[in-house]
This record gives sequence, structure tokens and C-alpha cells, in this order.
Amino acid sequence: MKPDDFDLFAVLVKQRSGLVLTRDKAYLLESRLTPVARKWNMKTLDDLAQSIRARREEAMLRDITEAMTTNESFFFRDQKPFDQFRQILLPEFLKSRAAKKQIRIWSAAASSGQEAYSLAMILSEEAIKFRDWKIEIIGTDLSSEMVERAKSGIYSQFEVQRGLPITMLVKYFQQIGADKWQIKENIRQMVQFREGNLLTDFGPVGVFDIIFCRNVLIYFDQPTKTRVLEALATILAPDGVLYLGGAETVLGITEKFRPKENERGLYVLNSKPSAPARQVVGS
Repeated sequence: MKPDDFDLFAVLVKQRSGLVLTRDKAYLLESRLTPVARKWNMKTLDDLAQSIRARREEAMLRDITEAMTTNESFFFRDQKPFDQFRQILLPEFLKSRAAKKQIRIWSAAASSGQEAYSLAMILSEEAIKFRDWKIEIIGTDLSSEMVERAKSGIYSQFEVQRGLPITMLVKYFQQIGADKWQIKENIRQMVQFREGNLLTDFGPVGVFDIIFCRNVLIYFDQPTKTRVLEALATILAPDGVLYLGGAETVLGITEKFRPKENERGLYVLNSKPSAPARQVVGS
């Protein structure tokens, strides 16, 4: 691939998704964009690059962006965040929201929906405690293909074997054919899936009590991480909780959040004012 073509695709993907592609990822770019070129009746990535330069067709740009974004997800991924959700956050909100009886949860970059459905299954297990409550779970992803997959709630045998306890498979899924499983309708109805991009203004989605934004920031450069985290801070309830992935942190990136005491991976809004910047002599 020509260096100029790589730069063109890399800039395009970063602008639209935040994903940073370095030159050592050229092989990945070639493998994922070659099918896109074929879809648009082009023989090479050079042809695809030339077409972008000639006419920035939105459908083509979307196909390129979606092809490059990582859609890795599975049920109850890493397990501990879901244990924290069930054992710590739900009891806390059961008390703090007793009068309001409402909880809003956002699964950002939801991919094919396993995270959001994992939360829905936990809430179904706790249904007696939350009788008469209004609980919203919203999952968003920039890929229209992933959003449609999530809405269908259909997963392969391999996908349901990754992290999903057999008891929950039997209780909350129905088998379709030899190797497909679909989440039952009552669980699907607990989650709303929409297209959404973390790099754009998502203020209209309202305020959330719990935001899951796990294993997303690792693909961004530092300015983009700061931008996304500070935007998330504007739509998190004052006593809300933000989930990040195990390899992610807010430290050194933004002062809008601080770690939730004694709970790894959970962050709350930082109400403490930051110290004023110290004047450097001679600057």
C-alpha cells in the first residue's frame, strides 16, 4: 500500500471513530478494507483511495470506518465488573433511588450487544427488588451492522460459550437451528440499541446513572481520550458511576473523574476543585 493511501485511510478512520492506526497496522488495514473495495467494484485499495479523493461518498466512508473498528465482545466479559454491578451498585442505587425508582444505564460502543444483555439478565435476576422501577438500558455503536445484530439478539454457539453461564443460557435463550441461539424476547425488550458515535455530541441521550465505556479508550490517542471522558462527565448523574476497562484509567487524562474508593475500574465524578496551576518562574 502506498504511504499516501495509508495516511488517507488512517486520517479518515481517526476523524470518524477516534481509532488511531500506526504504520505497523498496515496489514490490518489491507485485510479489512480489501472486502470494502470489492463491495464497491474496485480491484485494489489504490482504487478505493482514489475514489475517496475524487468523491467523499458517505456510504463508502461509513463502510471503511465500520470495517476498521474492533467489534470484540462477549457475555459477562471479565466477570468482575458484573459482580460489582450486582453486588455493589444495584444495592447502592436501590437506596439512593428509592424515591425516584428509576435507573438509566448506557453501554457505549456496545458492539453486538453482549454487555448490555448481560446487564439485562442480571436485572432480570433481581427483578423482585426492582418491582415498579423504570430501568433503561441503552446500547450504542457506530456500526449500523452491529446495532442490527444486537437488536436481533442472535448469537452463534461459539459466542454463547464465551463467558455465559450454562444456567443463564438455558433460562434466557432459545435455540434456533443447530448452532444459533436467540435471547428471549423479554430480555431483548429491556434494551434499546441505537447508532451512536462517542466522538459526536451525545447530549440528547440524557443523563445516565451508570455508563459502561469499557475497552474503548485504549484505541484513542490522549487528546481524544480526554475529549470523550470530559463529554461523558457532562451526562453522568452527580452520584453516577463510570466503568472503564482494566487497562484504562482517567489518571493523567482528565480531572473530571476519580476512582471509586476500593473498586477497581469504577470512577465517579470528581467534586474536588483542582489545585491552581503553579506559576513557573521565567515562563
